[in-house]
Amino acid sequence: MNAIGENVLAQNAPASAAPAPDPAEDIRDIRGPKAVPGSWLLPALLLGALLLAAAVILIWRRRRRGQRTRTPSLTEQTLQRLEALRPLMQRGSAREFGIAASEIVRTYIEKRFEVVATQRTTEEFLQDLLQAAQDSLTSHRPLLADFLQQCDFVKFAGVSLTSQDMESLFQSARKFVLETGQPQTA
Repeated sequence: MNAIGENVLAQNAPASAAPAPDPAEDIRDIRGPKAVPGSWLLPALLLGALLLAAAVILIWRRRRRGQRTRTPSLTEQTLQRLEALRPLMQRGSAREFGIAASEIVRTYIEKRFEVVATQRTTEEFLQDLLQAAQDSLTSHRPLLADFLQQCDFVKFAGVSLTSQDMESLFQSARKFVLETGQPQTA
């Protein structure tokens, strides 16, 4: 090329143009993806929310399990029903007390020993009790017989009871239930 042609090319070329790189240096290896700042933030927030939700559910279940009310045993229910009779232990309501106490004990016997007690007379029930193989119930027959006969005197003969008699009747019913109650399961 002549000097004029080179001069024209030099004038038209950009001022920052560097000489052309060697073709062997132009090929570079592929690099991995560039990390974008904050790309870990969304997964971390989701994981944190998931862990928080799991912790809340776990705490809620444990508290709920601890708050479950235990259902009282038959013995406990019967003793509570007997305690509810205390207001009836007055001279004017001796008959109502005798009827209610007898009904509570007979219902307890039916549920605890699986025998019919509420639809029989005291004599029928006690006679059948002698023939039955209920050892735990048979061993308490004298206490039970005394209790049921006193209740019958109050219910049917109109016998009036003193406060001491009613307390004695109450304590004998309570003693019977406690002695024949099933052991507590842990």
